[in-house]
Amino acid sequence: MIQQIAFVLILGLATFFIRKRVLRIRDNIKLGKNNSITDRKSERLNNLLLVALGQKKMFKKVIPAILHVFIYVGFLVINLEVLEFVIDGLLGTHRIFAPYLGSFYGMLMNLFEFLAVAVLLACVFFLIRRNVMKVARFQSAEMKKWPTLDANLILITEIVLMTAILTMNASDQLLQGRDEHYVATGNLFFSSFLIPALENFSTSTLIFIERFAWWFHIIGILGFALYVTYSKHLHIFLAFPNTYYGKLEAKGHINNMPVVTNEVKSMLGIATEAPAPPTEPGRFGAKDINDLNWNNLLAAYTCTECGRCTAECPANLTGKKLSPRKIMMDTRDRMEEVGNSLASGGAGLNDGKSLLGDYISKEEINACTSCNACVEACPVLINPLEIIIELRRYVSMEESGAPASWNSMYQNIETNFAPWKFSPSDRFNWANENK
Repeated sequence: MIQQIAFVLILGLATFFIRKRVLRIRDNIKLGKNNSITDRKSERLNNLLLVALGQKKMFKKVIPAILHVFIYVGFLVINLEVLEFVIDGLLGTHRIFAPYLGSFYGMLMNLFEFLAVAVLLACVFFLIRRNVMKVARFQSAEMKKWPTLDANLILITEIVLMTAILTMNASDQLLQGRDEHYVATGNLFFSSFLIPALENFSTSTLIFIERFAWWFHIIGILGFALYVTYSKHLHIFLAFPNTYYGKLEAKGHINNMPVVTNEVKSMLGIATEAPAPPTEPGRFGAKDINDLNWNNLLAAYTCTECGRCTAECPANLTGKKLSPRKIMMDTRDRMEEVGNSLASGGAGLNDGKSLLGDYISKEEINACTSCNACVEACPVLINPLEIIIELRRYVSMEESGAPASWNSMYQNIETNFAPWKFSPSDRFNWANENK
């Protein structure tokens, strides 16, 4: 009974803090502008199934993709066992499903153990890639301190939790022949390799090991679920809505600003739908997170920090300051700062800071070539280019702060209908010279 009460208290506390954190993330995302996305539902569902669930874009790099699939499937399937943990914890039972499933229970446990070992080995490999092989995309300036620690903590936590499962099962198998309260599960292949290290312990010691591993695993899972909401590994959950609400237009498509589009149509005498009068002065582009759409902010929380976008960015590859990954990380950090300020009764968005300037510099956004390499590279359909373009629009249209060469190009387009300083009537003179 004491164990049941303790379990209920731990489960209740974990649920409370996870719910509180999830609501904070929701409120932070809602700081963005409303953007109704209800079109092409079948295509969106297809993206969710293929990209988020099916890991389609991960397979551009085959070996990391296979190992990631092991971790991903292991996370989904092994957590089915957590359901039994929760029921056992609430009812004070032990392996409650075993009597009902018979030999199938043993087959399931062997599958769980296979995935546990696969997850363990994949995490070891990823730790080696990050810390021994030092893959270049994990060594960028934005990946110092917390991002590196966060990635390593997650991988080490997964290894420890999988070890706890195997240790629990090994001690449980020994106890099945010593204590009638331990239900027979049949031979469990992988955890049986740990039996020689445990078989000389007394029954009371084995019970302690089994119970400790059980509690460690369930508390670890609950703690992991809470920690993930503060970590880049939030993509485990947010990859699904992000791929569903991802941009479906062709990669070269850039969203127009409705205010400008209506103004141009009005000047050309083209009928437009009269927009509702704005409740406050509009802003061209984005200076802070509240100028971005909510789905841009959702994408920032979804970012896996894998760096595939930055590794493909031609500006970054040629030594420019731009890193698409940093754009998403900075957007998320600004959201967190504003959200924490609002939650504590602070100034929020009126704190004298902004996404542009305090987090992302003009040098970074001006380096972008709008080539969409980062968009194509992202395994979960994140679009850093949308944020970059909105920031550049603000600089150009609100601050008139575009580089001089850009302003010359704008003027040429306005007067000559092309980026070059030639009259339209002279545009084909080069052809006459080569006759």
